[in-house]
Amino acid sequence: MASSVAHGAPMSPTAPLAAPCCQSAGVEVNKKKKAYIALGGNLGDRIGWIEKACREMDSRGIRVLRTSSLWETEPMYVLEQDKFANGVCEIETELEPLALLDQLQDIERTLGRKKVIDKGPRNIDLDILLYGDETVQHERLIIPHIGIAEREFVLRPLAQLAPNIPVDPTRPWKLVQDYLNELPPQPEPLTPLTPFGQSHAPLQALRANRRTTVMAILNVTPDSFSDGGRHSTADPASLSTLAETVRGFVKDGATVIDVGGQSTAPGRPQVSAEEELKRVVPAVKMIRADPAYDSIAISVDTYRASVAEAAIAAGADMINDVSAGDMDADMLPTVARLGATVCLMHMRGTPETMSKLNQYGNDQQGDSGGTQPSTASGPIIEAVARELLDRVAAAEAAGIRRWRIVLDPGLGFAKVGDQNVDVLRHLQELREWPGLEGLPWLVGSSRKSFIGRTTGVATPAERVWGTAATVAAAVQGGADIVRVHDVREMAQVVAMADAIWRY
Repeated sequence: MASSVAHGAPMSPTAPLAAPCCQSAGVEVNKKKKAYIALGGNLGDRIGWIEKACREMDSRGIRVLRTSSLWETEPMYVLEQDKFANGVCEIETELEPLALLDQLQDIERTLGRKKVIDKGPRNIDLDILLYGDETVQHERLIIPHIGIAEREFVLRPLAQLAPNIPVDPTRPWKLVQDYLNELPPQPEPLTPLTPFGQSHAPLQALRANRRTTVMAILNVTPDSFSDGGRHSTADPASLSTLAETVRGFVKDGATVIDVGGQSTAPGRPQVSAEEELKRVVPAVKMIRADPAYDSIAISVDTYRASVAEAAIAAGADMINDVSAGDMDADMLPTVARLGATVCLMHMRGTPETMSKLNQYGNDQQGDSGGTQPSTASGPIIEAVARELLDRVAAAEAAGIRRWRIVLDPGLGFAKVGDQNVDVLRHLQELREWPGLEGLPWLVGSSRKSFIGRTTGVATPAERVWGTAATVAAAVQGGADIVRVHDVREMAQVVAMADAIWRY
C-alpha cells in the first residue's frame, strides 16, 4: 500500500535509520511541508487512475504543486503482469508524516485498490518518498523511502522535479541526480507516456522505434492561408462534405484530426468567440459521434479558453494553443481543470504582431528572412527553448500535469525565412534541452511560406514536395507528431522516414 514504492511491494527495511518517527526538532504541527509522493499502477487506465489520485490529493488539501512525466516500466518480482506507469508528484501539506500516510492509503481504498498478490498488479500505488528534510522510523513508515537509490523508476521522475536535493539527510552531499547517474545503463531506456485520447495510444517520446503520428488539418474557416473556405459547418450539407473529408483523412493514415475555426495567419481578422464556437463544436461532435472514429484523437486549434472548454465537452482530446496559454489568461487553468492534453506552441506577441518580433539575440536575419542560415544552433534555438520553458512552468503552475504537455517550436510564428530552417535543423537539440527532455514535439511545417520562399512555389496548395522534405526532416529530428494538409502524401513520407530513422 502507501508505504511501499510505487513499482513494487514494500522493500526490505535494511538501510540505516536516523531519527525516531516525527521527532525532528522545530517542526510545527501545522507548518506546511514539501514532500514527494511516488505514483504508480498497471491495471486498466494507468494514467487515468494516477490522475484521479492527484485530484483526490488536491481535494483533501494535499496540494499537488508539480508532477514529473509518467514513465513506462517493466514489472519487477512478479513478471507475469502488465507494464507500470510510474511518476512522482511534489506536494505541499500541513499533515505530519503518519497522517499523510493515512490519507494516501485512504485514497488508495477510495479508488478501489485491492491487494491480490504480494508485489502483484494494482490500479494505484501512492508512497511517501521524502518529507522535507526529515527522517522517520516507524513500523508503518520509513522516510526516506527504503530503496530509492536503486530504483530508476523512482529516481528518474524524482530527478525531473528535484535533482539537487539529498536523498538521505545524513549524507547531504549525495543528491538525487548523483544516484541516477550511478545507475547502470538499461538495455531499453525508460520512456515517458503522454495520453492522447481515450483510445489513441499514448505518445512515447523517448522510444527509439516509435511511429510518428500524422495529424490532419481540418480548417472550418473561410480565410485559412492554404485551404480557407473549403470546409464549413453551417448546414447539414456542409457537415456531410466535412464528414467525407474526415473519412479520407483517416483512410489515408491520419490518427489525429486538428479542427481549427480561427485563422492565425498574419493579417487575418480575428472572429468572435461565438463565431469560433459555431464553427468548431459541430465539427468535433460530428467526428466523435461516428463509432468508426473511436480510435481517432481530436485536437482543437484555439487560443480561447471558452472554445477549449466547449470543444472538450463535445469530445475533443487535446487543445492546440498557438500562444501556449499566453493570449487568454483562463486557458491554462481551464485545461488543467478539464484534465486535457495541451500543445504549447512557441510564438511571440499575437498573430497580428508576431512577424515583427523575430529578432533573436545576435541573429540578424530579422524581417528580411535572411539568406545565410547558421550551421550550428544559435540564438534562436536558445530563445525558443527558454521561452517554452517559461510556458511549461506556467502550465505546471496552473495545475497541468507534465505528462499532459506537448510542445511545438512554432514554425512560421515569429520566425521568418531561414529561421524556420534553423529550427528544423536543430529540433533534436530542442528535444534534449534541459527541462524539456522527454516531452513530445509536434511540428507544423505544412505549406508554409518559408517553403514557398525556398522552392519558389507561390501557391500554398502546390508546396507538397517542399513540405515532404520538411516532414522527413522533422521525423529525423525526433518529432512525435507532424501536422499536415496533404495527408495521403505525408503519411507515405512518414512511413518511409520512420523506416529510416525509427528502428
